[in-house]
Amino acid sequence: MKLKSLAVVLCLLIGSQLAKAQVKVADLAKEWERSKAYTKEYLDAMPESGYALKPTPEMRSFAEQVLHLSDANYGFASAATGAKSPFGQGELEKTSDKSKANVTKLVLASYDFVIDNIKKMPEAQLDEQVKLFGSFDMTKRLALAKAFEHQAHHRGQTTVYLRLAGVKPPQEKLF
Repeated sequence: MKLKSLAVVLCLLIGSQLAKAQVKVADLAKEWERSKAYTKEYLDAMPESGYALKPTPEMRSFAEQVLHLSDANYGFASAATGAKSPFGQGELEKTSDKSKANVTKLVLASYDFVIDNIKKMPEAQLDEQVKLFGSFDMTKRLALAKAFEHQAHHRGQTTVYLRLAGVKPPQEKLF
């Protein structure tokens, strides 16, 4: 019986330590760097003519989709890290130059903004509370997770755009 009790206590202790284990700043930055490289493969795969492609008239074009992703990268990272975004909310998506070269430059710069500002964060700051977009209370760590989810969602949507343009999407990069 004592052995069972000891095993239960050890499991509870190990479980509580695993629950406390959080993704570190360096790990977050590494994941964003991987995601930047993956997004670049999507940008590179789409031919110049595909940047104006809209699956239906009411949908965003490929360029607008990835520029929306970039707007959100700036907005989420600015809220989570406290760094001032160089762009106003929704400004990038409205840019008039939606050429492949310009869009690629703007999108990759948004990833650099996120990565650079994550790297500047002290670990303890990740658990500070923030009111995301003036409405949602969460930790800065969770705000960055939401940002990651958002960019992955919109990059995933662009898989359809690539297929419609006759292009095979890049191979998934989980690691």
